[in-house]
Amino acid sequence: MACDSFRESVLVHLDVECFAPEVHKEHKPDFSTTRKLYSYIKKRTFATFVASKKVTASCENTSALIWRCCGKSFEESSAIHKHVANDHASEIYRLTIETLDMMLNQTGSDISVQESVRDETTDVSSWIPDTSNVSDEDLNKGPGEVLLYYCYCEIKDPKLICQWQKELCSKLHLTGKIRVATEGVNGTIGGTKTATELYAKAMLLHPTFKIMQAQDFKKSEGGAECFSDLRVGVYKEIVPMGVNPDIISYRLAGTHLEPEQFHKEVKALLENKSSCSDTVLLDCRNFYESKIGQFSHCLAPDIRKFSYFPDYVDENLDLFRDKKVLMYCTGGIRCERGSAYLRSKNVCKEVYQLKGGIHKYLEQFPDGFFHGKLFVFDERYAIAFNQDVISECRYCGCPWDQYQLCSTVFCCQLVLSCTTCRASGLTACCPVCQAKEQKHRIDSPDESPRKEECECTITRPRIPKDAL
Repeated sequence: MACDSFRESVLVHLDVECFAPEVHKEHKPDFSTTRKLYSYIKKRTFATFVASKKVTASCENTSALIWRCCGKSFEESSAIHKHVANDHASEIYRLTIETLDMMLNQTGSDISVQESVRDETTDVSSWIPDTSNVSDEDLNKGPGEVLLYYCYCEIKDPKLICQWQKELCSKLHLTGKIRVATEGVNGTIGGTKTATELYAKAMLLHPTFKIMQAQDFKKSEGGAECFSDLRVGVYKEIVPMGVNPDIISYRLAGTHLEPEQFHKEVKALLENKSSCSDTVLLDCRNFYESKIGQFSHCLAPDIRKFSYFPDYVDENLDLFRDKKVLMYCTGGIRCERGSAYLRSKNVCKEVYQLKGGIHKYLEQFPDGFFHGKLFVFDERYAIAFNQDVISECRYCGCPWDQYQLCSTVFCCQLVLSCTTCRASGLTACCPVCQAKEQKHRIDSPDESPRKEECECTITRPRIPKDAL
């Protein structure tokens, strides 16, 4: 269907009287009215687009309505609606804006009103930085960097932001993982420093993320090679705690402490032994993270996933009752939801969290109260700010903190196995996996990966029973 005739078709079906007299010529619609009109037109545009795909199919001497689009046939309305929403979002947006422009121009609307709508609902191409003055070599070669960041904010169209992130990262040759939701965005990406600088600048210029600042991006050595690919998706939560963010919102989070303030609190806790009964220093990361690096005298839950954290809290409320809690995590994002969940239980005197997480703390206090390596969720596994080694080899017990994946093809556990032990063939996470690996190679080398199940998974409690 031609664009002009499509817009005319939408206009014909619009009941503009529901906006009277705001859209009549003698009135100039305000921003609120324009937003309502935009939403109304978008619904009609979507419906008209779907209707344009209807065809009549003959089947056994009967005729039935089906939809055809992109070379595919759809027999149910829910299927065609899902297809259009996923694959034609940018097209629906463009047609909506063009129809809105036509109507506003007819009513003599100010151009500033139209631009106000565009600020939040624009084509993603306008959010992609101009790289005409940047060489491909600068984007692909040279010193690399990894950025870790998050931003809690209202995102009205996560799919549009997701599309923009995919195109932005692709143009800048970035790899990594980005989660988008109505509650915000969470990402860790790698590439050349030229590329990551352009990425951060694009984020800071976007109207949706206007609350972000340059210091919200945590930087570390690395690059695109730290990730196998680029994964960008829309999710319910930007950090998977497993609790509906509409029920426990980040807005309920604890009080943020700058690294300097957090350092003073930990120092006071360690110096004044009598206060230990009144204060809990809580690590809300997973056990394999705290195993290679943690703050002195912290409470490190024996949990494998952050989604187990709420259950851990529920099972151990007495640990936090009438206490002041100092929470920390890698970059700060898990504390946002974790502290909100803990506060919702109404058992703590106070709940504080380390702003910017361990990453920001170590930038200022590399030889402070955090000892060991900082675990990261990419192929580096850990980054170092000091020379401390607090963990040991799983087999011989020597100091060791370099993780590798279990060598058993059907296991996803990480293992600390030193160079000597690995040379001896001790490359699995536990004896059970080691035996399974040998049997798998002999009996069924071509067998597809099986369900992960070994000592590490069977004996580890989902909710710790001995939480101090």
